Amino acid sequence: MPKLIFGAVVALVAAATTFPAAADDLLRLAIGQRGLWDSSIAEIGQAAGIFRRSGLELRVVYTSGGGETQQAVISGSVDIGVAAGTLGVLGAYAKGAPVRIIAGEATGTAEYYFVRANSPVSRNFANVTPNMTLAYSTAGSGTHITALRFMKERSFTAKLTATGSVPATFTQVMSGQVDIGFSTPPFGLDAMEAGQIRLVALANDLPSVRHQTVRVIIANATDLARRREIYGRFIHAYGETIEWMYRDDSAIAAFAQYAGISPAVARRVRDDFYPKAMLQLDRVMGVPELIDDAIAFKYVAQPLTAAQIAELLQTPNGP
Repeated sequence: MPKLIFGAVVALVAAATTFPAAADDLLRLAIGQRGLWDSSIAEIGQAAGIFRRSGLELRVVYTSGGGETQQAVISGSVDIGVAAGTLGVLGAYAKGAPVRIIAGEATGTAEYYFVRANSPVSRNFANVTPNMTLAYSTAGSGTHITALRFMKERSFTAKLTATGSVPATFTQVMSGQVDIGFSTPPFGLDAMEAGQIRLVALANDLPSVRHQTVRVIIANATDLARRREIYGRFIHAYGETIEWMYRDDSAIAAFAQYAGISPAVARRVRDDFYPKAMLQLDRVMGVPELIDDAIAFKYVAQPLTAAQIAELLQTPNGP
């Protein structure tokens, strides 16, 4: 199934790039999990004319998670991947994949874990048994890494299960196929308020998540070397869009329309779950700890050298 999904993503990208980009420079983006505040930045910024002012046209496709996003970039099917899991990127780079980190994406995360209302699992993963299933999106994604961290730091064992997108995960939990699911606001807030699901943990409960850049923006190394100035303009416009989304209430209306939710819920998502500092682009925070985790979770066999880190991290302010 993951291969079929990835093949569909590649086909969508090919279809989206059939026509030339007129006078603007074209960048093809793969973004994990449509409908989230931080996955909306490229589309909302383009609709507001911010990327056009930087001479850019964006062609966006969505994937089921950071693992698929990463593979689309590595294959060259897209130029940029938004919200790829940092440990997965470290592992791919260590294996020789043509990938570079060009910005942070999420330092900390808005994700939470939940169960059905009648589940025996309680807050902070209490009462989890080894035969229970714990969801993540795709291999190498941020949700995969966070699930591994919770098991390590809360000292429990569960069967890790790839469930794809946030809506697909919710369906699998509610149908009883998966015991513990993950979600990101606004998904699931209405079900929680209605008493259909219960909160188990916030990903930011873990210092290893809260203080590290757990997701990044990545580029295909070959195209980055060829068109570096264009990528610089992209990061500038992306940052300008973030500033606008936290300054101008018209961004709330734009996100509400994008996500299919009310403006009141859209505002709650931004103000309660996505502090602006989470979306800093300038650097990857917690690099030594991330490398330690990459070794512990077997993404890499040994620490990256200083030269490797300098090559991988092409962020505006370095490592």
